[in-house]
Formats: sequence, structure tokens, C-alpha cells
Amino acid sequence: MAGPGRRAGRGALLALLLALRALGAAGHPQCLDFRPPFRPPRPLAFCTQYSAFGCCAPGRDAALARRFRALAARVAPGVWAKCAGSALDLLCQECSPYAAHLYDAEDPSTPLRTLPGLCEDHCRGLWQTCRGLFRHLSPDPRLRALEGDRAAFCRYLALDDADYCFPRLLASPRLNANLGRAVADARGCLQLCLEEAARGLRNPVALVHAGDGTHRFFVAEQVGLVWAYLPDRARLQRPFLNVSRAVLTSPWQGDERGFLGLAFHPRFRLNGRLYVYYSVGLGAREWVRVSEFRVSEDDVNAVDHGSERIILEIEEPAANHNGGQLLFGDDGYLYIFTGDGGMAGDPFGEFGNAQNKSSLLGKVLRIDVDAEPSEPPGRGAPYRVPPDNPFVGDAAARPEVFALGVRNPWRCSFDRGERASGAGRGRLLCGDVGQGRFEEVDLVRRGRNYGWRAREGFECYDRQLCANASLDDVLPIFAYPHKLGKSVTGGYVYRGCEYPNLNGLYIFGDFMSGRLMSLRESPETGQWQYSELCMGRGQTCAFPGLINKYRPHIISFGEDEAGELYFMSTSVPSATAARGAVYKIIDPSRRAPPGTCQIQPVQVTVRSRLIPFVPKEKFIRTAQSTPRPTERAPTEVPRRGRPTAPPPAPTPRPARPTPSPATPTSNPARPTPRPARPTRRPGGRRVGGRRRGRPGAEHAAPSDGAVRLVRPAGLSPGRGRVEVFAGGRWGTVCDDGWDVRAAAVVCRQLGFAHAARAAKGAEFGEGGALPILLDNVRCAGGERTLLQCGHAGLGTHNCSHEEDAGVVCSQEDPDRGRG
Repeated sequence: MAGPGRRAGRGALLALLLALRALGAAGHPQCLDFRPPFRPPRPLAFCTQYSAFGCCAPGRDAALARRFRALAARVAPGVWAKCAGSALDLLCQECSPYAAHLYDAEDPSTPLRTLPGLCEDHCRGLWQTCRGLFRHLSPDPRLRALEGDRAAFCRYLALDDADYCFPRLLASPRLNANLGRAVADARGCLQLCLEEAARGLRNPVALVHAGDGTHRFFVAEQVGLVWAYLPDRARLQRPFLNVSRAVLTSPWQGDERGFLGLAFHPRFRLNGRLYVYYSVGLGAREWVRVSEFRVSEDDVNAVDHGSERIILEIEEPAANHNGGQLLFGDDGYLYIFTGDGGMAGDPFGEFGNAQNKSSLLGKVLRIDVDAEPSEPPGRGAPYRVPPDNPFVGDAAARPEVFALGVRNPWRCSFDRGERASGAGRGRLLCGDVGQGRFEEVDLVRRGRNYGWRAREGFECYDRQLCANASLDDVLPIFAYPHKLGKSVTGGYVYRGCEYPNLNGLYIFGDFMSGRLMSLRESPETGQWQYSELCMGRGQTCAFPGLINKYRPHIISFGEDEAGELYFMSTSVPSATAARGAVYKIIDPSRRAPPGTCQIQPVQVTVRSRLIPFVPKEKFIRTAQSTPRPTERAPTEVPRRGRPTAPPPAPTPRPARPTPSPATPTSNPARPTPRPARPTRRPGGRRVGGRRRGRPGAEHAAPSDGAVRLVRPAGLSPGRGRVEVFAGGRWGTVCDDGWDVRAAAVVCRQLGFAHAARAAKGAEFGEGGALPILLDNVRCAGGERTLLQCGHAGLGTHNCSHEEDAGVVCSQEDPDRGRG
């Protein structure tokens, strides 16, 4: 019997549901197994109305048909003649895409109804003609006890949310308009959900699989550790690979060096070979290295650290723009993606490294690591050049070059192709980080020029070079301005099995703004159409194990062996903060039919202790979907520092870097152990790059860190554009990372008790006559001046005056009375 407490609970739930509906909350299709509905692999023979989309596979449909026939044998013929159709309708509600709502099963912890929830008017009609049917449909003794009382009987079968009762939900436009489609919110954002797959990682830069049937996945940290995860997401306690003592990196938030790429040989199951890309250095000299390792003969979950064979080394003229992606194509060749050498504007040589075919920087390289070198070990390159590389035979070009004109490709991927037809297979897509205005996504093809430094995105960067008719560059398939994000993170075309609606969708992100984005190619025009991706609102992600938030700084994307898609992000982009996580991307609108995507992992012997994974992040019910997290990062590419736990024996540094014809300059000395602070050449960091700020020299008056507000005429005191004094001059502050904690520091300096709001986007005007002194300001809230907060460095910025920050200060607590 429903007591007062239960009625009060139902009333509160009803109020919540009505409030969500008033805010435009979409319907929430869900099956009795607490997962999204699906399209059956073939039409249903019994519950035919749910053949296109619902919660029954043919096996479940057949079981309901058997139950229907058993009912026919038990129910009195006179009753059956009038009520057989109603019995079919009630049984088939298990196949409804809203079955979980009909049976009050949205929460796995609550008991399941034995009959679907009925609209009261429909129930009253059924009770009048078919009440003898219900005792055969349900074993619920309470229902049988109420059989003689129509009002009580129908109240018992009613739902708290009347929109979902049968048969009213069949006629609801809100619940049926987008069934089975990926749903966009009012702003056009596609709503997706996530599963937390791993956490506690320090700037995870790569997630890859070995393609060996084990369905393990491997996550690399920029410091040089790679961790192995089993299909159940348990992590091995010992690292799979540890080259942390050989990797050149630092805890600084602006450092782009480190362990950057990992790829398993296509025949890893047979030869145990894998390839890594990482930074090394000696004194003022730095270079990137591509090496081969082999898995241990004694443990398939550990690399033989003594097996390192250096494949290629390329000297880096500066510390940034290091590229780092490694991929094997269907052709069996290894593709290597390099940055342009660093600094701003690719200033090396007459046209820059990226346009110089004789340089390996700013390129996509393609080599054959399986062919035996033609010369004895130590004299020749440990690889061969594929004979169909586009510049073989060109005396002015390096034969390894496959494509040119890229600035800093950060995360590239090959399209697996459509599962049935193979359409799109082998397409190579790259995110290429821009200079000061645009980020771009390129479709990379053999021998093509992608324009940098002549062009950035669709626009000219070097106008003289851009006007050169011989450039013959290829425009990106998509570019976006720095108002949307400042450091693209390339992703993947989804080709997994579990979420058919995502098939063909290229999903990528931005490290700085935290946006998740997507492109889909139009089969008619060949144009790529853009959609932003949001975390689902309302009940969209209200499935067990799903969440609708993520850590804001998107570092990388990855695929598991089945083709399901993941991304890695962190809440604190610091080398020493274990705040990185891995998320699996989920489409809550539709899944594949049960049993379609089953995997049978090859078992592996585990010799290390296993650390089970227990998700901790929770679903947050929101009235509006959120396009992206609000925090921003101070770096354009994720950074990495040292491990914080004692590692196993790492790969020792080789006695000397291996010189080869592929190396632009030899490396004559043995690298020394990594210093406490990384080496850096003058000018090595790009304009707009990030480093920790150092307060400028003190002046008598005003003192460094002093602030003032500049406001348009007519505004009251306490609001305006923030200007800060440092290094003997006044300047503005960019709004990247600007939040109410930073605003509070300013307001306290000016004598106000509280910060009511942090203003962005030059709300109080642009300070165009002043320099930009601070960018990416990150305050805890207790600092005395902005200079004590984290920031990009005095005068170092990657923004314009259109992003000048401001504040609204108050003597009253803005949160008072909001509870």
C-alpha cells in the first residue's frame, strides 16, 4: 500500500519531471537492460510494430510469442476473443523503446513492474472488458487483490509521469520525433555521453591497441611510461614500457617535448615489435627519436628494454612543434608526423622547414621498417624508402617525404572504412595546430602540400609565399578560428560496432577550449559538415555507468581493437598532476542489437599485480547540455613531467645516437641523464607559447602587480577592463582561463569585498593602445596580485585585445540568498 512517504516521494519526482519537461528535456529511450534501444537485425514476427526500432531482438520476440500462445490456452475463450489484441499490446511493451519507463526500470536498484504503466482512461476501459486477463499476465498478488476496485486497480497501474504511460506515449510528438537518431539540442549540439575508462594519468598522450586479438589497450604518458589495460579495464601495476630516463621533458606547463607517439607493428602478434617517438637532448642540442622495441619473451605485458633499435633521429632547432604521431597504414609502411621545428612562423631558411623538401621537419614521412637495410649494421639506415614515395628520384627532396607543408600535426588517424562496404578505408586525417588565427583538419594524400607557412587554415599567412603559383597547396577540409579554440587535437572517424548512428562521424577536439567537435562528409557534395558535440542534458545520459562531464583539456583520441572511440583529457595540465582520465564515447540514442558486437579476447598470462578499475565520476542531471567544460589550459599541446612513483628499470640511454643517412646531422655525443631543468636554446619557445611567468623588476610607484579598472563613461565604479602594471608598464589581461577566482584577486586589491562576475570578450572595451601582459591567468583565489597566480609569462600570450578581461566587483556577497 502506498503510504504518505511514498506519495510525497512520488510528488517530488513528478515535480522534477514536470520541471525538466518545461525546460525542454527530450525523451529518454531505454530498455529493460538499462541500455539504449536498437534496430533489430531482421523484422520481428510477433511484435511487428517494433521491427524498426525498439528493445527486442528476434529471440526475445519469439519468447513473447510463446508466452502469448500460453495465455491463449489458459484464458477463457470468451475473454480471449475480446482481449487477445490487448494481451499482445501489453506483452509487446517490453519491446518499446521506452520499456524502462513503462516498467519503472530506469533505476536498476528499484523493483521491476510486472505490467507496463497504463494511462488511467485506457486502464478503465480494459478493466471493464478484460480484467480477467490481468491475473494471467502478472503474478503480482496486490494486483489480484485490487481486481474488484477499478479506481484502486488503475491507480496501482498508473505511472508518475503520465507522458510515458501506454498508449499515450505512442502519440507523443516529443517522445517519437527523433527516435533512433543522435539528438541535437536547441543550439544544434549533438548530445553524447561518456564512460569513464581510466584515471590517475599524468597527461595521457596516446591510447592504442596491439591488434593481436587480446583487446588490451595501452595508454602512454608524456613522461615516457606506457600502461597496459586488460579488456575489463584492469591495469597492470608494472608499466608495459618505461623510457622515462631517456625522454627529454620537464614539469613546465609549456613543454611540448616528451614521449609523443606509439604504434604496434601490424604483425605484432607474430613479431612482437612496436615503435615509439620521443624527445632526447644533450646540452643545448635536442632531437626527436623513432625507435623499435620488442616485447619480452617472458612476459607479453612488458617490453624488453634492452631491445631498443633506433630507426630515425631528427634534430630539432627549437623546443616546440615536435609532432609525434606514429601510424601503420594498410600498406604496411610506418607513417611519421613531424612538426616544423618550432618557434613562430617557421623562420628556418628562405621558405621554412615545412616547404623545404630536403628537410624532414614539417612533414608526413613514410618508411619501410620491414625491409633489411642494404648495408651492414651501423653503416646504413635501419629502414628502406618505399619505391612509390612521391619524391623518390628528386635530388632536391628527401625520399622519406610522403606529404609536406604541415606546422605541428597533433593526432592523426587512418579511417578503418565503413564496416559493410569498406568505403572510406585508408583515408588519413590530421589535426594541424595553427599559429595565431586558425586551427585546421587535413585529409592527407600522397605527395600533396598542405600550405604552411604560406597559409594558415584557409587564409594566407606569408602573403608573398602564398601568392607563389607553384605552391599548389591543398586546403584543409575544415578550419576554425581561435574564438572556438587554439590547439586542435585530431581524432578518428568512428567505425565501431556499438553505436551505428556515429558511423562515419569524424570526432575531434581542442586542447585549449575543451570543445568536442565532429565532421561528417556529405556523400553528394564531398563537403564536410560541422557539428559541435555536447554532453547530454536532462535524462539523456541517465543510464547506469554513463556520465555527462569530462576533464576540460582534451589531449588525444584513441581506438580500441573493436573500433570503439575514446579520448583523453586532464583537469590540471601539469606534468606532476595525476589528473588525466580516459573516456569512452557513447551514443545514448541507439546501440547495436544485443550480441552483434561481442568480442572474444585472446587470453594473456598476467605476471604483474592487477589494479581493478572502479569508475568514480557520476552523472549530473542538468537542464541544459554543455558544449564544453569552462576551464582552459595554458598550453597548446599537453605537457609531461617526471613520474611520481618509482619505475622499473628503464631503457638505458644508448652510447651514441645512431647516425644514418636519414639524420640531417649526426649526434656525436652520448645523451646524459635528464637534468633537473630541461635545456633550452634561446628563442626556442614560439611566440604565444606558454611558460611560467616571472615577476618583472620592481618599480617605486606603482608597484608590480598593481591593477586598475578602465570603464566606459556612465558605468559605476567597480566594473571595467582590468589593466595590470608589471615590468615598468601597464597592460591588459587576456580572458583565457579568466574566472571569478582571478576576478576576486583584482577586486580585493581595489578594496571590494567580493567579485560578482568575471567579464570576457572585451566587454568593457579593448585596450588596443597597451600591450597584452598576461594570458591564461589561473588563480586559487587567495593570491595578493595576479602576478602570484599561474599565467603564461609576462608579455607571453596567444590572444588579441578582442579577448581583454574585465571584472564586476561588489561589496555585497553575490551568492547571498541563492540557496
